[in-house]
Amino acid sequence: MKFQQQPHTLLMVRPKRFAFNPQTASSNAFQVASVADESLALDEFDKMVDLLKAHEVAVEVVDDTAEPIKPDAIFPNNWLSLHETGQVILYPMMAENRRHERRADVLDQLRAKFQITDVIDLSAHERNGVFLEGTGSIVFDHGNRVAYACRSPRTSEVLLMEVCKMIQYKPVVFDAVDEGGKEIYHTNVLMSVGEKFAVVCLDAITKDEDQEVVLARLSDTNHKVISISYQQMKSFAGNILEVSTTSRENLVLMSATAFNALLPGQLNAITQFSDVLPLPVPTIEKIGGGSVRCMVAGIHLPMRK
Repeated sequence: MKFQQQPHTLLMVRPKRFAFNPQTASSNAFQVASVADESLALDEFDKMVDLLKAHEVAVEVVDDTAEPIKPDAIFPNNWLSLHETGQVILYPMMAENRRHERRADVLDQLRAKFQITDVIDLSAHERNGVFLEGTGSIVFDHGNRVAYACRSPRTSEVLLMEVCKMIQYKPVVFDAVDEGGKEIYHTNVLMSVGEKFAVVCLDAITKDEDQEVVLARLSDTNHKVISISYQQMKSFAGNILEVSTTSRENLVLMSATAFNALLPGQLNAITQFSDVLPLPVPTIEKIGGGSVRCMVAGIHLPMRK
């Protein structure tokens, strides 16, 4: 059975207490310490949902709960992944205040529309300081059953191997660092894999052998590689996602920041395979240190009959 790479629906969490999270800042160089304007963030969120729906992208929106305070609830892709097999994986997260984001009622809401056959809860690993933060840590190539991940304090190679064994995916693990030599906290800020293309910041993968492994796997799966620079990565040009619309067209979601950072040739390379939808979320990017890809959990679950 060949899985579809693009999710058919997106899960988004409308935040109640969006703010700069000091518990994640030490490992996320993309965050900027600042007082968040919650109304601005909410406005960006709501406009993004409206734009997605206007472009025929199916979205399931759930509301954050006021208590306990969850400053990063807007980024649900880190605590769960939702698979075409009906499996849901719940992941262990490094920041203590992010662990409250895992909510059974969200799964209950999803069960009303989608088939969930099995919930694999890995959260107990938090007690041993072992973390794997969902599709932040893992960039899945579902069509070819490959899982890409860069090692970091938030991404355990050992646990990644366990997950790959459970769901029968091939792991591709590598090191990636920013210009200052600091480990990149999440794989999905430096790379994105669509059905037929991949956007990668190859400069961040500094070891030749690691680059060779990543490029060889992408070549084996017939992906056109679009390389981005460090500066473009900082503008979230790697934090993008290809989705399927309700009319089964492919659409690449990215922030307006990322769109403006890409060169015409890079955009042309992407639009050979998919239309592009830029979404303005500058407040969320600056304060939260995550962009459009981080704001959505792709739903691949089968629909209820």
